[in-house]
Amino acid sequence: MLSRLGTVLVRRARLVLVTAFVLLIAAAVLGFGAFGKLQNGGQDDPHSESVQAQNLIDKKFGGQNDLVFLVHARTGTVDSPTTSAAGASLTHSLNGAKSVSGVQSYWPGKTANLKSHNGRDALVLVRTKGNDSANNALIDRYAHSTSAYSIRAGGDAGFNHDVGGTVGRSLALAEAIAVPILLVLLLFVFGSLVSALLPLMIGGIAILGTFAELSLLADVTNVSIFAINLTTGLGLGLGIDYGLLLVSRYRERLAAGDSVQEAVRRTVATAGRTILFSASTVAVALAALLVFPQYFLRSFAYAGIGVVVIAALAAVLVTPAVLALLGHRVNAGKMPWFSPERIEAPIWGRIARAVMRHPARTALPVVALLVVLAIPLGSLHFGSPDDRVLRTSVASRQVGDVLRSEFGGAGTSQISVITTAPLDRSATASYARSLSELHGVSAVQAGAGQFVGGHPAGPATQRDLTRPDAALFVVDTRLDPTSLAAQDLVRQIRDVPAPGEVSTLVGGDTAQLVDNNSVISSRLMIAIPMIALTTFVLLFLFTGSVVQPLRALLLSALSLSATLGVVVWVFQHGHFSGLLGFTATPTDTAMTVLLFCVAFGLSMDYEVFVTSRIKELHDAGADTAEAVSSGLARTGRIVTAAASLLAVTFFAFMVGSVNFLQLFGLGAGLAILIDATLVRAILVPAAMRVLGPHAWYAPRLLRRARARLALSES
Repeated sequence: MLSRLGTVLVRRARLVLVTAFVLLIAAAVLGFGAFGKLQNGGQDDPHSESVQAQNLIDKKFGGQNDLVFLVHARTGTVDSPTTSAAGASLTHSLNGAKSVSGVQSYWPGKTANLKSHNGRDALVLVRTKGNDSANNALIDRYAHSTSAYSIRAGGDAGFNHDVGGTVGRSLALAEAIAVPILLVLLLFVFGSLVSALLPLMIGGIAILGTFAELSLLADVTNVSIFAINLTTGLGLGLGIDYGLLLVSRYRERLAAGDSVQEAVRRTVATAGRTILFSASTVAVALAALLVFPQYFLRSFAYAGIGVVVIAALAAVLVTPAVLALLGHRVNAGKMPWFSPERIEAPIWGRIARAVMRHPARTALPVVALLVVLAIPLGSLHFGSPDDRVLRTSVASRQVGDVLRSEFGGAGTSQISVITTAPLDRSATASYARSLSELHGVSAVQAGAGQFVGGHPAGPATQRDLTRPDAALFVVDTRLDPTSLAAQDLVRQIRDVPAPGEVSTLVGGDTAQLVDNNSVISSRLMIAIPMIALTTFVLLFLFTGSVVQPLRALLLSALSLSATLGVVVWVFQHGHFSGLLGFTATPTDTAMTVLLFCVAFGLSMDYEVFVTSRIKELHDAGADTAEAVSSGLARTGRIVTAAASLLAVTFFAFMVGSVNFLQLFGLGAGLAILIDATLVRAILVPAAMRVLGPHAWYAPRLLRRARARLALSES
């Protein structure tokens, strides 16, 4: 089928390119409308208890204190006339703002717990009822500095305000660094100016096409703005992978004496088949993100699957048409050092033969190294992003640091409990007293007053905690909201019996973390077997062996474990934090899941590239050892070049100033390099040598089924 497709593409090359150009213009027009439709947030399960609690609090009480204004006296204390007047004015203005439903301030009553230990900072806690745009407007209006005082914004709203802009600047910086380097490397790897433009063409089609897809999806469901970043990075990366594979095979056929038409046909039949299977394995890995309820993760599936499918179609349909028209001019603008007749990279063949002469001696040290790198996974501690993922120069991070150091975590470590029915004063006091007795609770604010250690401690510092049909309890704690102790406290609160027949819902940042970890853990039990099973089936259909998929899955699990171990060692344990400019925090749950799926998909991408040529040579009569050494000699340069180029795009994220972007950049780049070097160059030849003829084993029944599907190369 692919051979016939290649013939059609040669004959109808101009029609194919005109059609593709028209579709690309339409996609560009539609796609650029996506930017105004995509959303921030989406990290929480909409059906979780914590989200239900937040929704009920928003409905009954007008929201929670999600915006913190920190008033800092540059000279004297917050009680000095100038700073005090500024704080009182801020409080008065916020009370009159349409998007504000409540204000709790140090002024004018000078509430003691809203003043810092050193007397130079005071808080204005704001309960907002608007969206991110309204909150951003409040911050932009009221956050400012003078010679006497400064007003900075923090809390969840402040963090959301800062992280969006910081991520945008970080990605722009990463692209400004990566793109020039990529252009130079593309010219070096492809060897000619014309051929170096082909992966950019494939990537551009994939990116614009996926933007159009996201625009359409955003009209019917929530889509995260961060899907744009995966689209651009993966689109360019797959364009490089597929472009390099196609150009290399096309040049190989021309060097073998084929005509342009025959070279295109053979390229589509062989490299095209590899690309279609490769794209399927990557898409399967990213499709696993669809099992998660958070639209933040689902958005990466929408973007990832779209960009993979469109990149594959651009590679198999559009690029052959371009090659048919270019002919030998694909080498136009040839660099002096490049020889298009040089097909093999002998060093990779020599490495493979050396490994296969002593498979245990060469492979065991590599396995031991990867196992050692994976050891930090034993201390993995999941968390959610907060202001500490930002640099200390960012306002919301500065506010968070002051809250933790001078206010004992006030405004950062609150757990909310809301009842679904009214409570009388006696029941309210009894329940608040029980909550205040829990280890780690510093105080409980309730409609019946404030309770500390099981005893009344005066009136509540936060008013407006009762409604005719609900009651709100604010549990103050000095525990780090991402700590295991804080998560355990949430579980203890949920275990405290509610008074009478009333039901309670527990919310807050820590409760959301507990719920997100729970749902992600449960869905991983679906996602991982789904990835493994579908990948196994695809690799069996590709190779005709049941042993090859098992070998590929085991080696991928080993390399991914090593990668995640390094990520934990760096970003959770804090190594190189000074060099990279981040603060060690618990490992971001959602970003780790995304990293796993992307890295696994790209691992299978290179698996298919290498195995396709090995299988082709084996089917032509070569024994396993010769097929492996010759196959690596012909694909090793392609895989390492493609991996190096893609790693550049991911490593560029590390120059940014947001912790979780640096984590993803390091993890993805490292996973690609480990897979393209240690796994493909050493572990694959060693495993193939140990397996010998058994590497291609499949039960007779499965071989017959595969033969009926006619999945061999033509």
